[in-house]
Amino acid sequence: MNKINGYTEEEAKNLVDYISTGKKEGKTLSGLFASYAQKTGRAKGSVRNYYYALLRSTGDERVKKLLKGKALKAEKILPFTEEETDRMLKEILTQKSKGISVRRAVLNLSKGDDKLMLRYQNKYRNIAGKQPERIERLLRECGLKSGADEAQRRIEEEINGLYDKLASSLKEENKRLTTLIKRLTDENALLRLQVKNMQN
Repeated sequence: MNKINGYTEEEAKNLVDYISTGKKEGKTLSGLFASYAQKTGRAKGSVRNYYYALLRSTGDERVKKLLKGKALKAEKILPFTEEETDRMLKEILTQKSKGISVRRAVLNLSKGDDKLMLRYQNKYRNIAGKQPERIERLLRECGLKSGADEAQRRIEEEINGLYDKLASSLKEENKRLTTLIKRLTDENALLRLQVKNMQN
């Protein structure tokens, strides 16, 4: 069997057996992905993605053989409706406006359901990349600042910060130079006095 996400046929069999046994014991898929990841040193997301890729490889005879009698199947994913998508995006954008990361927002929104979290995250990134005007519209509908406004505000803050830093640095340099000039003036006056005394 060709590798999927770097798994050998033996690794694929081990994962299928592990998930099948865990499911019979009443464990959740999310928990099984996490424990298998910990056991093998792989990332939980990688284990999850591999598992679903494997279940969808229905044309491969070796995969069919691995899955035979295991009662494992990938549930059909229903696409989000436009209303569901807008609701989900508004919730993420609202949380983002409070300083919460997109990853944390989708985790909150999915209530810990890994599969749903991944779907929300992928949907958000896809729309943010391909339909930025939709994001801008939803921001306006939520009464939030647009991404462009936020970027402008950040740039202004950075410029102000740099200006303050530069002004502070110049102030310090000015103080140092003033002190140096005073010292040199004093030394010059002292030297002149010494020269005058030598001439007398």
